[in-house]
Amino acid sequence: MRSYSLTASAAVAAFIALLSAAPAQAQVSISGRTLPLSAALIAAQTAVDTCKANGYDVTATVVDVSGTPQVVLRGDHAVIHTKDSSFRKAYTVVTMGPIFHVDTTSGFIGVLLKYPPLVAQSLAGTPNVTALPGGVAFKVGEETIAGLGVGGSPGGDKDEVCAQAGVAKAAEFLKK
Repeated sequence: MRSYSLTASAAVAAFIALLSAAPAQAQVSISGRTLPLSAALIAAQTAVDTCKANGYDVTATVVDVSGTPQVVLRGDHAVIHTKDSSFRKAYTVVTMGPIFHVDTTSGFIGVLLKYPPLVAQSLAGTPNVTALPGGVAFKVGEETIAGLGVGGSPGGDKDEVCAQAGVAKAAEFLKK
């Protein structure tokens, strides 16, 4: 039994080491495109307003491709933990999304389900990464340029709907 746990631990460590090299490359903007502040504000406000219209007090966070917060909007009556939740969802989609080719944190959860539990737990336990729905990527072609995370509704699926509304509204704005 001891050799099995040692072998499993070594496999997990090797897998995580392999992944730790990839995020640094994935976080570098290939085209140099960034999300303008005006679009980030529109996206965050739309996400908060969409959730509010459904009775949910949330926080919306937009991060750039390196995971640095660009905009944080806390809706009226949103509780304190929604700030961290929304940030972690946005951070997850910009740092893990390009590696695993997913555009949402719910897509990242789908990826985690394909791995053995210990590996999935290790990936989800990466600092600032979360396995909760509610994060959506801003994309230019296939390139992720930013992420929007929403936290505070009674279920991440509802957060993700609001984040998708925000990203869609910003995309309309960027076309003008």
